[in-house]
Formats: sequence, C-alpha cells, structure tokens
Amino acid sequence: MNDPLLNFEGKVALITGGSRGLGYQMAKALAARGADIIIASRKVDACEAVAEEVRAMGQRALAVGAHCGKWDEIDKLIEAAYAEFGHVDILINNAGMGPRMPSHEVPESLYDSVLNLNLKGPYRLASIIGQKMKTQGSGSILNISSIASLQPLAQVVPYSAAKAGLNAMTIGMAKEYAPHVRVNCICAGPFLTDIADAWTDEARQTADNALRRPGRPEEIVSAALYLLSDAASFSTGSVISVDGGT
Repeated sequence: MNDPLLNFEGKVALITGGSRGLGYQMAKALAARGADIIIASRKVDACEAVAEEVRAMGQRALAVGAHCGKWDEIDKLIEAAYAEFGHVDILINNAGMGPRMPSHEVPESLYDSVLNLNLKGPYRLASIIGQKMKTQGSGSILNISSIASLQPLAQVVPYSAAKAGLNAMTIGMAKEYAPHVRVNCICAGPFLTDIADAWTDEARQTADNALRRPGRPEEIVSAALYLLSDAASFSTGSVISVDGGT
C-alpha cells in the first residue's frame, strides 16, 4: 500500500463488469490503493452493492447500470462518469461473455451479442475515453481478454474471435493514443469466478495448465495493478497471459 508506484490516490477508475468476479477484485484492489471507482454492469443493484463497499473503504464510488455492448448505453455511462468526477484516469474493459455452443448452432443474435460485449463495446469505451485521456495528458486502459484468443477453443469460436480482436485493438490503440495514454491487455485463463458455479467439481479443482489448477479471482490483481500503475510506465501495447501456464 505504501509503494509510490502502486499509489492510485486521486485517480478515477471505470470498470465494466465490476460487480463480480475479476472486475470486483480489481475494483477493491484499486480502491484499497486510493482510487475512486465507477462500477458498471447491467444490474445496477449489484453495482451499488460494490459501490457501498468502496465507500466503506473511504473512497468515492458511482454505480451505473449499463449494457456494455450497446453504444447508446455506453455513451450514457461515459456522460455519467464525467459528470460525477470530471475525469477518468483508468479504464478496465472487463465485461464479457463466452457461451459454449457448436459453431453451426450459433444463432445470429447470439453471435452479435458475443461480439458486441467482448469487442464492439470495449472499442467504443476505449476510443472515446482514450481520446479524452489523450486530451488531459494521461491515462491507462486495460482490456481483459482470454487465453482463448491465443489458443482458440472448439465451441467458443465467436468468443475466441472477439477476444483476438480485443488483443489487436489493444496494440492499435496503444499506438494511436501514445505517448500519454497506455493501453495494455491481460489474457486470462480459467478463473474461479461466478461462471465456475456451472463447472464440475473436477474442473474447479484442476486445470490443463502448468499449475494444474484454475486461478482465484484475486490472482489477477497483481498483473492488473502493474499494468495500470506507474510501475509499467514503459509498457504499452502489451498482451500478457495470466493463465497458470497454459
């Protein structure tokens, strides 16, 4: 907490999908290090519960109900964030979904939903906020991708493709908004978030990676804090894996 490189006092962080799982862990970690937090997801009550936790830690917080795959709702989210705080220093594009289904059975509506939430929405948020960060002279954007973007899996092809696009977006925007805005990406492996409730007991205990287990949600925090902080001042356009050695 006392490391000046990991001090986020005075910073405002906007986190999509911040009401649970990896987003929730990152929200708490940033708040514990001095950041004010904006939590966005479709369920505003869940966002407000996290906001209350952040306020109890002594930080300001804003809960916003928004579908982070729809541009009109994203624009309203951005408007609310800047109306409340006046600036955003950190953006974490964390919201996503990847239902498993044979490719030939995927309906157009599901395909669109997966691409919208995992790529279209993050593009809108990062482009609009990235430009605002460039104007203010500083900022850090972190996109949460998946190891499936690097090692695509059967029956989650739209998800793998969308996350691969997110990786490419990271590198392109890092160049576009440099030198004052850094844009990085974490390719996450299997984590014991809410989605793991549907896994078998064996899948919750073991995994096909070097560490032979899925990750705990809090284990993504150290990588996220590094990439978002001044400790990573020379890191932009980076796509790193936090996956237990897949």
